[in-house]
Amino acid sequence: MNNFILYPIIIPFLFAGILMFFPNRVYVQRIITTIALLLTVVASIYVGLRVKLKGVLSITLGDWEAPFGISMVADMFSALLVITTSVIALFVVLYSFPSIGIGREKHFYYSGVLFLITGINGSFTTGDLFNLFVFFEVLLMASYLLIVIGGEKVQLRESFKYILVNIVSSSFFVVGVAYLYSVTGTLNMADLAVKIPQVEYAGMMTTIAILFLIVFGLKGAIFPLYFWLPGSYSAPPMPILALFGALLTKVGVYAIIRSYTLFFTMDIGFTHEILAYLSIATIVIGCIGALAYFDVKKIMIYNIVIAVGVILFGASQLNESGLQGALYYLLHDMLIKAALFFLIGLLIVLFGTTDLRKMGGLMKTKPVFGWFYLIAVFGLAGIPPLSGFVGKLLIVQSGFEGEHFWGSIIVLATSLLVLLSAIRIFIYAFWGEPIETKQIANVQYKQLFMPAALLVGISIFYGIGTEWLYPYMTEATNILQNPSIYIDAVLKE
Repeated sequence: MNNFILYPIIIPFLFAGILMFFPNRVYVQRIITTIALLLTVVASIYVGLRVKLKGVLSITLGDWEAPFGISMVADMFSALLVITTSVIALFVVLYSFPSIGIGREKHFYYSGVLFLITGINGSFTTGDLFNLFVFFEVLLMASYLLIVIGGEKVQLRESFKYILVNIVSSSFFVVGVAYLYSVTGTLNMADLAVKIPQVEYAGMMTTIAILFLIVFGLKGAIFPLYFWLPGSYSAPPMPILALFGALLTKVGVYAIIRSYTLFFTMDIGFTHEILAYLSIATIVIGCIGALAYFDVKKIMIYNIVIAVGVILFGASQLNESGLQGALYYLLHDMLIKAALFFLIGLLIVLFGTTDLRKMGGLMKTKPVFGWFYLIAVFGLAGIPPLSGFVGKLLIVQSGFEGEHFWGSIIVLATSLLVLLSAIRIFIYAFWGEPIETKQIANVQYKQLFMPAALLVGISIFYGIGTEWLYPYMTEATNILQNPSIYIDAVLKE
């Protein structure tokens, strides 16, 4: 039995429920949450190793065989995402201890984080489209709590937009699921991959594929559906912003890649062409936003939008370079975005503002902080040999191998704009004459800096350890290129 593939979902879910019984015991909550996430990291790594050893693993819940029961599937693509999610969640919790505030900690903050991880890991692991909707709702309900926790005016204002957009998205999701089931008679992803090519009405399937692109695009923040993200993500405290920025949009990106490589492949000349154009538009609009603001939060939030476009451009090419590059860049972006939001959070604590024009001179007083930020920025822009280089190189190569060489040129050109947008923060905040900063305890400074430094260290290893990671990336890419491997593993009964 492959029950262990459920552990990265069950562990945070159970501990989240336990924490709800004593919300005022803050230090106990911290300890239990840390233990829960350490166990989740260990379980997710174990799942990844078993997938590497045995190939795609699946389990069908209940007494029904696939495709009638609810299938949970772990392949290398999902396993790598679950591992990365669990590691980032652990670092976010460690970063939260000195920064989130006891008031929020007493209002089910840690339960919210663990329920969010339950939904994210479940979304990456499910093999059933309706179950994907269920896990989306789990993570969304947890995010509703986290985005308003603390009750600040800006949080309450932006939460209305965030909740409304996701209600609309979920409604479209249900409509899409209903249409798909009415045409194919199944929602099992592997079974959909078998039955969709047999459907006579190709136009109807193309329409459903575009409907799901709208659904997942709203959650992933692709152009023109990104409008809700900058305001909503800038409202909550930095640990929550880091969690959202590193993980939430990636669930939408994962859903697009999974569906557009596994079962929505009947009209790639239309659906994937639209995806390629939208991804380039997403990159361009993200660059405009990142350069337009002097608010450090907004600059980095628009860099989330840019990364979504880069990843999906690679995936839309449907060749080995594009899919492998998309996976490399997806994991890189999750790590580097969390690290950069941690570092920016420390900037905001020190200067007491998000306005770049009111910062300066930090390199003279805290040079180590400055160097770590600079390394993270170079990784974000894809400077070799850091973590963003290999993924972006492969994505650019994929465009030149296919028909979208113009897209690769835009990706290369906008890499300079990404670097410029992040270097602006370095020039304003770290260069020049020192501006008086708030006095914070040395212990608190180290507690805020160390999670960021460790994540930057992991991203450096990710970049220079590309050769070591190559077999895992190749296996994940092979499954995306050859859906029959996934189908056979799920429907083997």
